[in-house]
Amino acid sequence: MKKLRPSGGYRETASFQTATLIYDATVWFCEKFLDPRSRTVDQMVQAARSGRQNIAEGSRAAATSSQTELRLVNVARASLEELLLDYEDFLRQRHLPAWAPDCPEAMAVRRVPQEYRQDQADQSNLTDLSDHERSACYARWLDHGDPAIRANALICLVHQANFLLDHQIAALEKGFVEGGGYSEQLATARLVHRRKQDQPNPANPSDPIPKCPQCGAQMALRTAKTGTNAGQQFWGCTKYPACKGTQPN
Repeated sequence: MKKLRPSGGYRETASFQTATLIYDATVWFCEKFLDPRSRTVDQMVQAARSGRQNIAEGSRAAATSSQTELRLVNVARASLEELLLDYEDFLRQRHLPAWAPDCPEAMAVRRVPQEYRQDQADQSNLTDLSDHERSACYARWLDHGDPAIRANALICLVHQANFLLDHQIAALEKGFVEGGGYSEQLATARLVHRRKQDQPNPANPSDPIPKCPQCGAQMALRTAKTGTNAGQQFWGCTKYPACKGTQPN
């Protein structure tokens, strides 16, 4: 039976791959530049790990709960924000230089995906590489003997991961508002199943799943999130946003 909502596939996403790179590089950074007995080491490694693991867990949870998926991706985003502050603190407390966002060094780190794509005859992306190969693309910064260079490069990567997660969160929120959560999709699927059992003729006027009054497509049961009808269910066209047809439940 086909799943109502897709899940998994996180290993191919740029957000997960960037978070993996940050996690590995954070472990190496702490091993080389921080006292292993320091609580900061545990906090930084756990924050980096949380950023990666919660992306994966949220992806797997997508099959049964859009709210859980959204919550876990937000946890990943918050964990990486915590890690970002740790690297900024490391530089500030040791009076080490911090790169400006538009300085040549920071721009060079941000251009790695674009330059890699331009160098490939088949226009492949960093997402097509193994973790080891992807790490090698950043080795000149992440393997550098100067802790300031490593920390600044990791700050750039955390900003990139956060940018990707912000877009991912926005897409999840939009999908939840437009398509409803798992329970609403499950209710719609149940009605479709009943229609197939009880009303095999799709032209039957007693069909429990109404057709869109604007375009004729099948409608889906949804719940209003805002406005005077917030919390009430209604039928919305499955072709939304191309078609904005609605009908009371």
